Amino acid sequence: MTTAQSLKLRTNLADYPVTLAMKDGRVTSPLVTLDCCGPKTAHDGFKAMLRENAFDCGELAIITYLQARSYGKPWVLLPTPISGRFQHHCIGFNIEHGELQPKDIEGRVVGVRTYAQTTGLWVRGILQHEYGVDLDKVTWVTVDESHLSEYSDPPNCRKLPKGSKIDEMMLKGEVAAAILGVDMPKDPRVRTLVPDPHKAAAQWYEREGVIPINHLFVVHEDLTKQRPDVVREIARMIKQSRTYAPSSVVSGLPPLGLEANRKGLEMAIDWSYEQKIIPRRFKVDELFNDLTASLDV
Repeated sequence: MTTAQSLKLRTNLADYPVTLAMKDGRVTSPLVTLDCCGPKTAHDGFKAMLRENAFDCGELAIITYLQARSYGKPWVLLPTPISGRFQHHCIGFNIEHGELQPKDIEGRVVGVRTYAQTTGLWVRGILQHEYGVDLDKVTWVTVDESHLSEYSDPPNCRKLPKGSKIDEMMLKGEVAAAILGVDMPKDPRVRTLVPDPHKAAAQWYEREGVIPINHLFVVHEDLTKQRPDVVREIARMIKQSRTYAPSSVVSGLPPLGLEANRKGLEMAIDWSYEQKIIPRRFKVDELFNDLTASLDV
């Protein structure tokens, strides 16, 4: 990062319909160039972002950001979700090994890529708050380490041997269920643990008015101090880039803006604390500074 009039920022940003115009040249700025040098799958860059300052800005999972704030990492949130979705369909099981209802996973083993994964957080919260599952009675097995070296999983988590594949373990019945999201096997034996998940998600939205946030855009705090004009410009670019995405895509995402996302952020904070992913409950306004809280998006 330099203090020249026009900046080139190392950026961790994947290809989404709402970000593509920022990456293919349809949305540009005389103040900043986003050098999208991160990996194709953005979460593969989170560890380097937080441990090595490998990027100046980019997308970050909301739960990873909450952990980063907990451990004093120098990143500031913009009220600009990059991705999000309903999560009710993201946990499955193999019907060949017996029918399962959500409460049936108590006392059993469930797989998830990492315990602090954002999809895992939302799915567990739905199971707890919508279906009465006692999460402490489940053994959660994981395959990847946390993005933050300071964090340790709760005691009812267990790391699987290197090379373990949760999807295969679920099909074999070695785990009762698995939180897999888009990696759910396209197999006729696979069922969703939440019955009729799309209907359940629609009812959830009607009641809560929240589309769960996955990733938001963050910037290094030095940038907010040295070049607030560039931070404002990034927010403008994100907003403009959304206008190029199909309306059907945009309508399925969390909206832009702090107040529009306050309830979803409060829920992410509360559930992260309940699930022992962060050591204290933040107030939503702590996630922003005066500049990013006031961005016109």
